[in-house]
Amino acid sequence: MPSEERVGSQLMLTAAGLGVALAGRALFQRLREADLRGEVALITGGSRGLGFLLAREFAHAGCRLAICARDPDELGQAREALERNGAEVLTLTCDVADREQVDRLVDEATRHYGRVDLLVNNACIIEVGPIEQMTVEEFEQAMSVMFWGVLYPSLAVLPQMRERGAGRIVNITSIGGKVSLPHLLPYSCAKFAAVALSEGLRAELSARGIRVTTVVPGLMRTGGHMNARFKGRQEEEFTWFSLGASLPLVSMDAGRAARQIVRSTRRGDAEAILSIPAQGLAAFHGLFPGATADLSALVNHYALPKANGTETVAARGLEIQERLHSPLLDTLTALGRSAARQFQPPQPANEVETSGAGSLGRRNGKDH
Repeated sequence: MPSEERVGSQLMLTAAGLGVALAGRALFQRLREADLRGEVALITGGSRGLGFLLAREFAHAGCRLAICARDPDELGQAREALERNGAEVLTLTCDVADREQVDRLVDEATRHYGRVDLLVNNACIIEVGPIEQMTVEEFEQAMSVMFWGVLYPSLAVLPQMRERGAGRIVNITSIGGKVSLPHLLPYSCAKFAAVALSEGLRAELSARGIRVTTVVPGLMRTGGHMNARFKGRQEEEFTWFSLGASLPLVSMDAGRAARQIVRSTRRGDAEAILSIPAQGLAAFHGLFPGATADLSALVNHYALPKANGTETVAARGLEIQERLHSPLLDTLTALGRSAARQFQPPQPANEVETSGAGSLGRRNGKDH
């Protein structure tokens, strides 16, 4: 047989082998997927953004829902939208940073449905700006919502899950919990802590029949940048962040992210890193952590806005968006603004908060 024919045959056999392997992998993953019909899913931060989309997807998978948020009006809007699609929904007002409220949340959901099978810790806040203009209170707020707000619900559902020998906990963290990102230090610190908690919980609870999945999203088009808070050179900070949360090659469609999270939950995956950019960044940082830190330093020095004195006033993205008059930015961020209209209830545009000791009682709970 001529050498060209042998090479062609080998290539065909290799391609066929790869096809069989991929088909086998897909079948194996499908067989691993649990049937969630009839299970009770409790989702924190479930009234908007990714939390709302996850509620919709888990309902589509047959789950009965309990969703919580701090704003009863937003919860009412979310319930109506979910019920229009046939979902069974219990809405509960709760600040996940308050342990007593979280305990009542789990008690009420358990009383209503008889149990909680699946907990999704999704509540989140985002503060953007240079370290010079962040306060200790902002780090406390971030930890309260994105670490304690993961620990409290997890501890509250564990007794019943251990008693049944079954349960699922899904923790929505962030690529910011794998790689510390400049101008997002409070967020990254809290997300790093959430990743550590989630991975440790999986190690300790797997033998009890409880599956813990750590979800690591990259940038997603949820519209959450409109409710994030920006400090320092607010318009410049909002511009770079909104571009990242809108451009299709950088950010991920939130609906697709929600579907992937539900599939990972069905399979009981240990970890799900969403989006190719996030997967690449996590892999590169794992191999070359020093290089990642140096590259982040270059980005911070040459690309991100400089500090603007020591002013601690913060403004929400929605307010800043209305101050800007840039047709180019509007065009580039069209997908992000569309997501905001779909998944984020409108917020007062003129609301400006200052950081301080009293601000812990006025958390602006958001999701990813």
